[in-house]
Amino acid sequence: MHELSITRFIAAPTDKVWDVMSNRIEEWFCPKPWRAEFANLERRAGGTSDCTMYGPDGEVQPNPGTVIAWDEGRRFAFTDALVGDLEPSGPFMVGIWEVEPATEEGVAGTRYTARARHWTEEACQQHEEMGFTEGWGACADQLKALAEAD
Repeated sequence: MHELSITRFIAAPTDKVWDVMSNRIEEWFCPKPWRAEFANLERRAGGTSDCTMYGPDGEVQPNPGTVIAWDEGRRFAFTDALVGDLEPSGPFMVGIWEVEPATEEGVAGTRYTARARHWTEEACQQHEEMGFTEGWGACADQLKALAEAD
């Protein structure tokens, strides 16, 4: 498997982290100063995901896909291999975002893990070179800050 991943401990209950992850997705899903807008996100396996990312200099990056897993309170996953009404697309990855209860240094909280799985080693290397660690790490930090607030 050609996988890249990011993990964070979040000092907040898993249900709170899930709530922020799923209901405030546009606030953390891409690294600032970029922003994400979901025109559609069907919270079920087989549902559509229609996200567009907007850059600070007018960049527009459409990210259509299909939801391949939505396990309420635990994880969701999207792929760009299928778009629209099950139309094949040039596959790049499967993205998986998940949470589970965890304890770190005596603090109860949540382990957040985001994974990008690729069809080929070349695609995986390309994603790493595109800034996977920095970009997905920034998103994880944004999620952490939102979930730990209050």
